[in-house]
Amino acid sequence: MIDERFVYLGVLLSLIGGLKYVIDTLKGKAKPNRVTWLLWSVAPLLAFSAEIQKGVGIQSLMTLIVGVNPLLVFFASFINKHSYWKLNKIDYFYGALALAGIIAWKITGDGNIAIIFSILADGFASLPTVIKSFKNPETESSAIYIFSGINAIITLLTIKSWTFAHWGFPAYFVIICTILVLLIHFKLGKVIIKHQTKM
Repeated sequence: MIDERFVYLGVLLSLIGGLKYVIDTLKGKAKPNRVTWLLWSVAPLLAFSAEIQKGVGIQSLMTLIVGVNPLLVFFASFINKHSYWKLNKIDYFYGALALAGIIAWKITGDGNIAIIFSILADGFASLPTVIKSFKNPETESSAIYIFSGINAIITLLTIKSWTFAHWGFPAYFVIICTILVLLIHFKLGKVIIKHQTKM
């Protein structure tokens, strides 16, 4: 394990990645779906609150910045005329998951339940961006996912108490960031599509 103060470095890296995406959004390079980015802020902020309740401590800052960055992108998207609201029936399901997490947390008093629902809501909310990144990686910016993934890895390396409240959201976030980096930065979807057309 590394010193837990490395979490501050991870948060700084994640913030740099977030600001890069905000700049790309303002320039029109990135074309975020406001619904996805709003949900991406709600789920981690819910998980952050649950982590605080479970006594996670400094590692919870990773989850906090993972919620703040999408909120910044969401606000920046109103300046970008290429950003859009695309509310599907499934988006109501994502929102319902987050709401169910809050209700279950309040009823049971168990923050782990809120973290599980937050992971589910965030994961389902990621699907439109995963699909878009698979087909059109040029409409996304990979820096936020690279730096946020590094942030999550650093957070995992600082954990001394391996409870679900400590590792659940960071572990999930490493997975989703890895998928998005492969699709956006390395254009894995384009490679797969090209390979399939040759077969």
